[in-house]
Amino acid sequence: MNKVGFVLFLILITGKVFSQQDQTFSSKEYIIALKKVTDVMVNDVTSPVAAGRYYSYVTLTSNEVSSLFDQNSNSLYPAIRSFKKIIIPDTLVSKSSQSFATVSAVFKMAEKLLPSGYLFSDKIDSLRQVAIKKGIPKDQVQHSEELVNLVVKQMIEYVKTDGFSKLSSYKKYSPVVGEGYWEPTGPGYMQALEPNWNTIRPFLLESSSQFKPKEPAAFDLASTASFYKQMKEVYTVVNSLTKKQRAIASFWDCNPFILNQIGHVEFGLKKISPGGHWMGITGIACLKKQISLSQTVFIHSVVAITLHDAFISCWDEKYRSNRIRPETAIKKYIDKTWKPLLQTPPFPEYTSGHSVISSAVAVVLTQFFGDNFSFEDTTEIEFGLPERKFKSFIQASQEAAVSRLYGGIHYRDAIDNGVLQGQEIGKYMASNLLRNYKIDK
Repeated sequence: MNKVGFVLFLILITGKVFSQQDQTFSSKEYIIALKKVTDVMVNDVTSPVAAGRYYSYVTLTSNEVSSLFDQNSNSLYPAIRSFKKIIIPDTLVSKSSQSFATVSAVFKMAEKLLPSGYLFSDKIDSLRQVAIKKGIPKDQVQHSEELVNLVVKQMIEYVKTDGFSKLSSYKKYSPVVGEGYWEPTGPGYMQALEPNWNTIRPFLLESSSQFKPKEPAAFDLASTASFYKQMKEVYTVVNSLTKKQRAIASFWDCNPFILNQIGHVEFGLKKISPGGHWMGITGIACLKKQISLSQTVFIHSVVAITLHDAFISCWDEKYRSNRIRPETAIKKYIDKTWKPLLQTPPFPEYTSGHSVISSAVAVVLTQFFGDNFSFEDTTEIEFGLPERKFKSFIQASQEAAVSRLYGGIHYRDAIDNGVLQGQEIGKYMASNLLRNYKIDK
């Protein structure tokens, strides 16, 4: 007996409808659960690329749980590379709560995946108590958790094969010696971040180099050379920033760990990652549109997968071109006392990561919500920054991109070509993941 037939049979003999429209837990509660995952990542100082990976697996798990209950499923199988269909007995699905299982999956997968996953134990217990208070029978809660555990177990087997576990076995990265190449920057002079991230398995991209961008301007200190002009532009722009430009740079900083130095004392400030910022925007859009839980989960999953693959593509280029950061170049060749507005991240310059991932996600979100979807971005309020208003996702992504120039951490071509790179990735993701998807209007 197929799934539909079995459900109809249960309805006939019990008089109960194992609802495909269970709304006991809402989209808002799912978004709050994801925010708690973000909070743990901030506490762990999770790198931008690792955050993209965690978001993708957590949201994908929730999406596949939710899709088990829906005949008009938005399951991402078989679109995703090497991903096997999640197999759960129909009898267990029929005894479970779709909305509780969907939200519970966020915490259960995060518990298994994140370095500080143990922090989700209390959250899982609290969610269980909330479910019972909402009127979900204890046996249904138990069946739901059993279902989630089975899905998570299958997802973890998929996670194990993505290449992440091999990263620690690669030879330690040594900066290339020579003019024009990336060097560690102060105040921490940290080692290069994830130089082998391009070996991680993408979800959709055929390879990490599929959307290889145009080559960066060649290192050249001649006054007429493109590189020198771009270096001088960064120097000039940062030295003459307006109040508005400073606000834009700070709003989109998204550096998970800023190391401050006062005299001989150093202290760190933890912040949200670029991916965390865009996951926050995704939640804001879903709540404004007032869409269903299952659609909210699906949209977050597509956004997270886009982030993950965009980071892989960007990091592939970063360690191929291996270009010197403006801070290093300007101090060497223009002004040894110069400092950027933002702290320079510990990895090569080209292309701009925020430009790539912001443009990719903006394309995907525009496919969901339209070209003129206005919203108030409140994601940085908890870090002491006021909200910013945008008329569209594209406008927000353009501001995120140019913020890297205002911050003094990227040259113009890294931003412009990063935007193009991201747009192509976004179009590719949308065309492959959203063919049969329709959002409620």
